[in-house]
Amino acid sequence: MTPLRIAVLGILALAGLPAMAQELGLHEPAVRVYGARTMGVKGLFGVHTWVAVKPRNTMDWTVYEVIGWRLRWTDSALVIRNRAPEHWFHSKGELYAEKRGEGVDELIRRIDKAAQDYPYAKRYTLWPGPNSNTFTAWIARAVPELEVDLPATAIGKDYIGEAMTSTAPSGRGFQFSLRGVFGFAASGVDGVEVNLLGLNFGVSSSGVKLPMVGRIGSPRIHAAMAAEQPANP
Repeated sequence: MTPLRIAVLGILALAGLPAMAQELGLHEPAVRVYGARTMGVKGLFGVHTWVAVKPRNTMDWTVYEVIGWRLRWTDSALVIRNRAPEHWFHSKGELYAEKRGEGVDELIRRIDKAAQDYPYAKRYTLWPGPNSNTFTAWIARAVPELEVDLPATAIGKDYIGEAMTSTAPSGRGFQFSLRGVFGFAASGVDGVEVNLLGLNFGVSSSGVKLPMVGRIGSPRIHAAMAAEQPANP
């Protein structure tokens, strides 16, 4: 959120114009999933992904992400902090999923719990995982209502540890994976994907997924949600 937008929202709230402030998104809870190319040569192959949440009645965004180099001076790569959600350092983020409005408060609570339960916070392996994309897929599996369709460049999203089967990274459908190196996945959100040595090839409703390219097409984002609807695979 830009400083100008924050200032406008604050003025509207202080001026007693809550309806207009709500229309601009001040009171509405929201969740977004972003990704951006990593720094250096790694950026040719992959993206860094993160989850951002804005609770009801606040303008502050809390970002959940895994940053591998933090393990050089701390025992956890998991970072939970307030920051602007749209960028990763100097790289502009691409929006992969968004939910806002009624029912999103509960999603935010579940995202926080899933982040606290992340089993690889003390480990980081660039390839094939666990890494930042493993974390985002962990959140997406725990909260499938987000309907996150990660691109092929989210290397590490297919890492599920010693297990060989799980839901697909979106939390829907089915996945078979051998330590994130070989496998396949299928769901109504992810489409059909094949993983060879950590390189993803696939097709979904959002487009064609290819290594290095990421995705030819745009993610289909359904921002509104109904809290009453169960998350069916």
